[in-house]
Amino acid sequence: MKEYRDHYFLKAKRENYPARSVYKLKELDGKFKLFRPGMRVLDLGAAPGSWSLGAAEKVGRNGLVLGCDIQTTETVFPAQVTFMVEDVFRRSPEFEARLDEMGPFDVVMSDMAPRTTGTKFTDQARSLELACEALTVARMRLRPGGSFVVKIFMGPDIQELLAPMRKAFGTVKSFKPKSSRAESKETFFVGMAFRAEAALDPHAPPEVPPPFGE
Repeated sequence: MKEYRDHYFLKAKRENYPARSVYKLKELDGKFKLFRPGMRVLDLGAAPGSWSLGAAEKVGRNGLVLGCDIQTTETVFPAQVTFMVEDVFRRSPEFEARLDEMGPFDVVMSDMAPRTTGTKFTDQARSLELACEALTVARMRLRPGGSFVVKIFMGPDIQELLAPMRKAFGTVKSFKPKSSRAESKETFFVGMAFRAEAALDPHAPPEVPPPFGE
């Protein structure tokens, strides 16, 4: 097991990626053909930057990648990548303006993960919350026909993510990359062929629930 983990860690170091997670994205792209030159990509939970770098390689100089994370990164990105320190749950006006400027996006991807507690159900619930928020952002910012990639720790409430994904996308697939650690509970879901009717207006005021009893 140690040799298996070290293989991807050392490979990332040799190939100048900040983390081994880039190989998960490469496997996802190899399986689902997510990227093409000139695409616009939104990377949620981007730090330390491996996914943004991997996407930038695929979309090329004429593409654009916007990455964001609550943590900063020292990774040096190519010109087609913009990185912002941002909380996806409390999106700032500056970030929303950048989304307007760079979008709509061909791919929205999320490698976000909660700070684990060691309590399985707590970690799964927090992972689900992140995945569902990523789906909300995707529905606001994807172009019709676009793709969505999201990581989640599998748990009993997975349908809270899958049910709305199946309504929003023509195809939804699950995938466990070989480069994921064997002991990891993470799985990736990929939504393809985003339906225009599933789009959310990013500038609409938040819905206010009706008073109790109505």
